Amino acid sequence: LFGVPELNCPEGFQEAQDKALQDSEQLVQKACSTPPGPETVMIFDQLSDSLCRVADLADFVKVAHPDFAFREAAEEACRNIGTVVEKLNTDVELCQSLRRLLADDTVMSSLDPETRRVAELFMFDFEISGIHLDEEKRKKAVDLNVRILDLCNEFLIGTHIPNKIDKHVLPEHIRYNFTAEGNYLQVAGLHADCPDDLVREAAYKIFLHSNAQQLARLEELLASRNSLAQLVGYDTFAHRALQGTMAKTPETVRQFLEKLSEQLSKRTQKDFEMMTKMKMKLNPHNSMLMPWDHPYYSGVLRAERYNIDPGLYCPFFSLGACMEGLNSLFSQLLGISLYAEQTKRGEIWSEDVRKLAVVHETEGLLGYIYCDFFQRPDKPHQDCHFTVRGGRLKENGEYQLPVVVLMLSLPNSARGAPTLLSPGMMENLFHEMGHAMHSMLGRTRYQHVTGTRCATDFAEVPSILMEYFANDYRVVNQFARHYKTGQPLPKNMVSRLCESKKVCAAADMQLQVFYAVLDQIYHGKHPLKKSTTEILKETQEKVYGLPYVHNTAWQLRFSHLVGYGAKYYSYLMSRAVASMVWKQCFAQNPFDRAMGERYRREMLAHGGAKEPMLMVQGMLQKSPSVEDFVDALVSDLDHDFETFIMDS
Repeated sequence: LFGVPELNCPEGFQEAQDKALQDSEQLVQKACSTPPGPETVMIFDQLSDSLCRVADLADFVKVAHPDFAFREAAEEACRNIGTVVEKLNTDVELCQSLRRLLADDTVMSSLDPETRRVAELFMFDFEISGIHLDEEKRKKAVDLNVRILDLCNEFLIGTHIPNKIDKHVLPEHIRYNFTAEGNYLQVAGLHADCPDDLVREAAYKIFLHSNAQQLARLEELLASRNSLAQLVGYDTFAHRALQGTMAKTPETVRQFLEKLSEQLSKRTQKDFEMMTKMKMKLNPHNSMLMPWDHPYYSGVLRAERYNIDPGLYCPFFSLGACMEGLNSLFSQLLGISLYAEQTKRGEIWSEDVRKLAVVHETEGLLGYIYCDFFQRPDKPHQDCHFTVRGGRLKENGEYQLPVVVLMLSLPNSARGAPTLLSPGMMENLFHEMGHAMHSMLGRTRYQHVTGTRCATDFAEVPSILMEYFANDYRVVNQFARHYKTGQPLPKNMVSRLCESKKVCAAADMQLQVFYAVLDQIYHGKHPLKKSTTEILKETQEKVYGLPYVHNTAWQLRFSHLVGYGAKYYSYLMSRAVASMVWKQCFAQNPFDRAMGERYRREMLAHGGAKEPMLMVQGMLQKSPSVEDFVDALVSDLDHDFETFIMDS
């Protein structure tokens, strides 16, 4: 699997894990006996690499491998390595070897900036794990960390579990929308696209119905995170989580979200009024706008105003054409091409996975992308990018090539017919490819900061920037061809698609602000003033504006609380930066090679080895303020006058 010799069967995970732990023990001893110098940082990075090579790979396998035995073995490896990492983060002797380096001014001043930053980042990992505490408290920190990992897994599983209801509770004419199980109906989602108001209302109230067990998990998770943060010297978990990010402090995040909310409020009201009118038109008996109406009626308004039936677009977006489009864009902007590569037996986990080699015109092979693009039973329905192996400069002077997986959920096409993507799927493909390019071009000396291993609120910038390319006619026109006739996608269809995304976009963004505010409050000052559900109700009515529905608990389905705890705002802040980069650097000419090189040099090349705000400054050649971020997001909501006139 992935060309890793041990992984020719599930038991191989145990072998790979044992080998990694053996290597790590030797490296710990080596670190402790090495005099302070650049070699100390190199040994720490080798230590990080030996553990990450198994843990990162296992992180992917545990969610995506079709074989249950492989998934289970990977899950076990993740847990075991996670526990070892927590122990190492509280290993006093290991920390001392790094402290000696950081305390030696002469040696420190001789190190290059990247080595210095990596040394400081490793130190930061020790500090947030409570290395400065006495032995009893350190043990408590390790126990809390392990408990938090377990709670995260349990909470995550709970966010996806369907709710059951006695079928007689629902009117007969809507029962067929849900899966029957004896006398029960299973509700596994919000049915947000269903035209029947009653179905959406029922799904919302049943799927989001409060669950005592899941509530207890969330409360314990938030309390444990807060205890851990306070134990290691932070006021709140948010203060700990925001160290090293663009935002830096919860105060900046709050300011950003408040200012954004203020700027959006009038537009959001207008959007809600338009949706209410549409609801009255289609359903005169019940015209009050409810939370289950927002996604549906905004879609109806989009379709009515711009006639953007995905069926009209799909024939122009065959997967082959989209991949050609990406190849052509990367080649013009960055001098990079993608080549399909033969895989060996057992290297891939499903026969429809494709392996791409990423090759630069002068630098040669940069790394590999495995494309796991199609739906299959048991595969999670989420689009994401996984680092399987980080890049780094090896001891022998060779570069360890990065390996990533891009996972999408594209429909399987009929035999002989190409896979056709909806505009949304095409945009997602571009988004995930943005992450992959970051991984390929973040060619750092150290694995610890390679590619996307950077601040969360910066990590989404390269991927969201790719969405701007995917929505630009000049880019789309290079590849969108009808798969039968070869006819290009007409310009007004692209313009209509782009403008349609601005319909109700303020309300959509306001919803994201609400989620981000909720996340900040949950990870802010503890004990919380009220229950998580009361906080949800209060925040929803104040920040979002649509009424809270009695007996629901949306926060119990908020799976991002696990991976993005205190950092959900990152999507909005990354979008603001991407918007500024697009407008300033690429809007005039999306194929500008000089800008492409500047983008690589200033933003992609550093991975996490440079402070995120410095990378943004390097690209924009100015330091953006919170107001600049807000303006960038709000100005994206303005309609393009030319399209408006054309369509009128």
